[in-house]
Amino acid sequence: MIGQSLSLAGLQKRYGEALAVRELSLEIAAGEFVSLLGPSGSGKTTALTMIAGFESPNAGKIAIGGRDVTFLAPNHRNIGMVFQKYALFPHLTIRQNVAFPLRMRGRMQKTAIAQRVEEMLDLVQLSSYAERYPNQLSGGQQQRVALARALAFEPPVLLMDEPLGALDNKLREAMQFEIKRLQERLGATVVYVTHDQDEAMTMSDRVAIMSNGGLIQVGTPTELYRQPKTEFVADFIGRMNFLDGDCLDCTAEQTVVRFSERTVLRLRAAANERARKYDVGTALRVAIRPERMRLAKRGDGGADALPGVVDAAVFIGSTYIFLVRLADRPEVSLQVQVAADGLLPFQRDDEVDIVLDGAAMHVFPVAERCAA
Repeated sequence: MIGQSLSLAGLQKRYGEALAVRELSLEIAAGEFVSLLGPSGSGKTTALTMIAGFESPNAGKIAIGGRDVTFLAPNHRNIGMVFQKYALFPHLTIRQNVAFPLRMRGRMQKTAIAQRVEEMLDLVQLSSYAERYPNQLSGGQQQRVALARALAFEPPVLLMDEPLGALDNKLREAMQFEIKRLQERLGATVVYVTHDQDEAMTMSDRVAIMSNGGLIQVGTPTELYRQPKTEFVADFIGRMNFLDGDCLDCTAEQTVVRFSERTVLRLRAAANERARKYDVGTALRVAIRPERMRLAKRGDGGADALPGVVDAAVFIGSTYIFLVRLADRPEVSLQVQVAADGLLPFQRDDEVDIVLDGAAMHVFPVAERCAA
């Protein structure tokens, strides 16, 4: 394992009156792959530049392997970096590009450098391209060269700033698995910045979701998808439907929400929401994912089903996504995901019942959203 632990404690960064990063604290274990995920302006790239040493925090501490590096110059941190634009030297061969950081450090003999370069080129499956120049390689190959160069000197931490943004979708997906394979094989500690949730969810051991300069939630991809702690996380990760209503009753085991005069939703409290207690009349927003609902013919869905009308159906390979307008609230439409294992089960304008999984719904107070 080449990676070391990374500790961020109370990091803050101001640009004039603007607070770009606020009270950022995160512990990353040696060999862990953690993504900083968030929309533009969330503070994730500023956090990365502070870890790299390109920016100094106004407050807080950064430690790598237990060593305080908060105010060390970038070249003294020994951190590897991979950028979206590769930053390869166009006048050097692939072999020379990978060897460059080893030669600049001056700590290895020429034979050792040559051996290390061969190992890295073999690792990224580019040994046969060693004498070519960057402009003779595809985008994906150039990114693998950049990755080999960043890992050649065995950095304690590898920082990656949206490295796949310039690649097409199919190549980007292939590189996601390639990066994860290399990271696991070497035991590298990786901090990966992206606004693409699919990248973060595919590669990461944990994902740290940021918004307005602060951490909103940190967890495994599964935890974030199934147990979002805020409406922002629920909406940001994957597809999510939202329904607004009023609290009729709330206990440790169940929340009852009135959605319309004729429709009441009964939600079994998720584990992360058992501590919440809402007063009767509190405005609530109910969240449920499209795959945790199913469609039935009108009248066959049971007492707790929501009546609706199919507005559209979209085929996306293994599933259909139905857009269903609610009968009691025609201004509200829900997305329902159905396996595409046969003929289209419903057509446009069909009257249906939407059956919701009561254990898969999440409840958030509307005031919480307004304050975010």
